[in-house]
Amino acid sequence: MLETNSGALDGIRVLDATQMLAGPLAATRLGDLGADVIKIEPPKDGEFNRTHGFGDVRHAGEMTTFLAVNRNKRSFAVDLKSDEGRDAVRRLAATSDVFIQNFRHGTAERLGIGYDDLAPLNPGIIYCSISGFGRVGPYRSRPGQDLILQGYSGSMFSVGAEGDAPAPGALWAADVMTGYQAAIGILAALHERERSGRGQHIEVDMFSVVLDSQLQELVTYLNTGEAPTRTASPAAHASIPGPYGVYRTADGWLTLAMSPLVSLGHMLDSDWLRSLTNYNDGMVRRDEIYAHIKDAFLGRTTAEWVELADLHGVWAGPVHDYVSLAADPHLAATGAFVQQPQGGVPTTTLRPPLHLSRTPATIRRGAPGLGEHSAEILTSIGYSAEQVAGLVDSGVIRASVAQEVSS
Repeated sequence: MLETNSGALDGIRVLDATQMLAGPLAATRLGDLGADVIKIEPPKDGEFNRTHGFGDVRHAGEMTTFLAVNRNKRSFAVDLKSDEGRDAVRRLAATSDVFIQNFRHGTAERLGIGYDDLAPLNPGIIYCSISGFGRVGPYRSRPGQDLILQGYSGSMFSVGAEGDAPAPGALWAADVMTGYQAAIGILAALHERERSGRGQHIEVDMFSVVLDSQLQELVTYLNTGEAPTRTASPAAHASIPGPYGVYRTADGWLTLAMSPLVSLGHMLDSDWLRSLTNYNDGMVRRDEIYAHIKDAFLGRTTAEWVELADLHGVWAGPVHDYVSLAADPHLAATGAFVQQPQGGVPTTTLRPPLHLSRTPATIRRGAPGLGEHSAEILTSIGYSAEQVAGLVDSGVIRASVAQEVSS
């Protein structure tokens, strides 16, 4: 039988002073791995995603965008503009392992909760700053939003045909990849602290992360001057040989990846494709290939083409919308969709993407209500019931009625 415990990061306390996506996702991943994550947010409305989501789409009383990336956290709703609020956070940081923030450049320092403010109180603290462009350079004060970073990165011109407008990706790739890089840095620093006993300051900026995701393209260009070049026909990536792209079928769409043209020729019974035996044929003859096959899939359904592709060793797959994605048998077989606790309201989410054999990632609690845990958090670091009540009355913190009574 496999040994299990509360999680690989059981006993690690994380202070999450972030909002929107990149920072909250990094903290959620640490929470999934067992860390006690305390979300620090303004007492009036909470963090940005509590009030700004996809329109006004809510579930269990919260914006779905907030629910998605704030599970496994406790909420500490505190006014960081007040002396009492900052003192409480500093006191909490003195007993914590990790502090994550994505304030605008200079804000944490003005509030007195920058790394240089907290490190003297806790030399072992791992402090992670997430930003759009870093703390140096002419762009350091600019907002870091996913679409803006995609534009800065050069990646939009890697998709589409000559003359097309730049094509942004639908995934929040800059945010999500930044969240993962932040989590990697924090885990590395926690490991190093086991040897040195010392914390450190980690800085992750979205611009660097999006550039890093284009290592192959940029190393090619910077060393040879060869940049991705769009062709006359649409392509899923300007650097990849044809037939890399999306093609219409009888009932939907089919993706074709980097498959040998000979194999595709067998699948489509095309002597011309079978004659293209040189790998570079896919690059220099992309327009011809597209013209040859663009209507070749209209006679069968997507499912039929995927079955034939598997038979002939062609890399292919369907283009799901969310309706068909939710019904995909692979996701059902792998248990991709799970329930998270959310105040008694059934709430479906995605299971953590990590699999650890002895210390599995878990979903122990749903996204917290605003200030749901303020009282218990302050009590845990020595505040009396009277002090907590006074902070609630003065508006420095927000706490639920149940916690105020029980404190």
